[in-house]
Amino acid sequence: MTYRASHHSRHYPLELPPVDIREFGHMAVELAADLVTRYPEAPASEFDTAESLVKEMALPPGEEPGSLPSLLAAFREAVGHGVDTAGPGYLAYIPAGGLASSAVADMLSQIANRFTGVAQLAPALVAMERGVLTWLCGLFGLPKGAGGLVTTGGSLATLSAVVTARHHRLGFDLAGARLYVTEQTHYCVAKAAAVAGLPPESVRTVPTTPALGMDVEAAAHMIADDRAAGLRPFLLVGTAGTTNTGAVDPLADLAELTRAEDLWFHVDAAYGGGFQLTRYGKARFAGIHNADSIALDPHKSLFLPYGTGVLLVRDPALLGAAHAGDGVYLQDLDAVYGLPDYAQLGPELTRDARGMRLWLPLHLHGVKAFREALEEKLALTGDVYLGLAADSRFEVPWAPDLTVVAFRLRDRDDEANEELLRRINASKRVFLSSTTINGRFYLRVCVLSHRTHADRIGELLEIIGACAD
Repeated sequence: MTYRASHHSRHYPLELPPVDIREFGHMAVELAADLVTRYPEAPASEFDTAESLVKEMALPPGEEPGSLPSLLAAFREAVGHGVDTAGPGYLAYIPAGGLASSAVADMLSQIANRFTGVAQLAPALVAMERGVLTWLCGLFGLPKGAGGLVTTGGSLATLSAVVTARHHRLGFDLAGARLYVTEQTHYCVAKAAAVAGLPPESVRTVPTTPALGMDVEAAAHMIADDRAAGLRPFLLVGTAGTTNTGAVDPLADLAELTRAEDLWFHVDAAYGGGFQLTRYGKARFAGIHNADSIALDPHKSLFLPYGTGVLLVRDPALLGAAHAGDGVYLQDLDAVYGLPDYAQLGPELTRDARGMRLWLPLHLHGVKAFREALEEKLALTGDVYLGLAADSRFEVPWAPDLTVVAFRLRDRDDEANEELLRRINASKRVFLSSTTINGRFYLRVCVLSHRTHADRIGELLEIIGACAD
C-alpha cells in the first residue's frame, strides 16, 4: 500500500520552529550551568537510588507529547544517583573530563548532523577532524604522512590497530599467531584479539619488572622461543600509562626489539597520551615516535566527554587495506581535496562528525591551557604520593609515573584494606577504586579530572587519614 501525503496536513511536530529551539536550548543550558555550579558540593557518589526512580526512568514513551521541564527534571534527578564522574571528587579508575566547550561542540555537530564517513559529503568537517589528527601525529613525532581516525574510545582504536597489524603481518592465515602484552596491559587488547578472530593462546603474557613495566629481556626470549617452536609473532603492545598504577613500559627498548624482530609495535596511550603535551610526559614516553600505531583517549588526559578515542598510525594506507570496502550504491562518490574517507579506515561506516568535539576546545582554550592542567595533575599526584608515603600506616610501593597512586594499609590483610576503601567512599566527598597487584588488594587514587584541584586533594588526604584511624 502506498501512502499519499495530505495537502491539508501542515503540522509537523518533529520540525521544531526556531522559537522552540531557543526555548529548549535555554532550559537545557540553564540545567547544564546548574549541574556545573553544584559539582564542588555534590556527593562524589550516591548509591541510595530509590527503586521507584529506576522504574520511572525505564518507562516506555507515551503516544502524546510530554513536558520538557518535567523531562529535564527527571534527568536532573537521574544524574544525582550513582558516581559523579564529572565532579572533582571522582578519583577512581581513569577519570574523564566532560569539558563544557566540547559538549557545546557536540550539540552543534548533532544539529548539523553531517555525515563524515565519506569526505565528499562534508569536506570541511572532515578537514577539521584531519587537522586535529595531523597535529596529534606531530605531537607524538610520527612521520609526515601519518594519520588515523577519531573513534568512540580506546577500545575501538585498539581493535582497529590489532586488525591492521593482523592483516599486514599475517594476511588471512592466523595459524600460530602470537601477540605480546603484560598482566598490566589493559584487557581491551585481549578483547580486540578475540574479536579479530585470534584464539586465547595467541595472547602471550610477558613478565614485568618490579616497577611493573614490561621486561624487555623476557619479551625477547619469549619471541625467540615462539619462533623456534614454529609460531608467528606479529605484534607487541607497550603501554604509556597502565590503568592499575600508571606505569610506563620502556617504550624505546620495546621499539628497538620490535624493529629487530619485525613485529608491529602498538602503544596503548589511552590514559597517558595527553601527557605528551608536557615536558615530563614527552621525556617519559621516549621512543613512542617509533610506534606503528598509538591509541589514545582524549576523554581521559585531554578532559573531553566520554566517547572520544583516537587511533594514530604511521602508515594510513595499511589502515585502509585492513578496513576498506565498497558498495554499488556508493558509485556517485569521489575522493576530494586529498581528504580521507574515514569509513574506509575503521569498522564504522556510519559515524558522526567527531572532529568538532576536539577542534573547538583546542582552538577555543588553546593548547597551553591543556598543558598547564596536565602539569597541575602531575603535581597534585606528587602531593598524594608524598602525603601517603610520609604516613607510616601506609605502604606505597610505586612512585607514580603519571597520576595514579596505589597504596594499602601496612601489615594489614586485604579485608582491612577493603574496609578502608568502603569508609573513604562513604564520606561521599571522594570516590576511589581498587585493584589487585601481585595477589594483593590495593586502593587507587587517580588524579585526572580538570575540576580536581589542591583543595580536594588536601581533603582526600584528611579523609584517608581519618578513615585509617
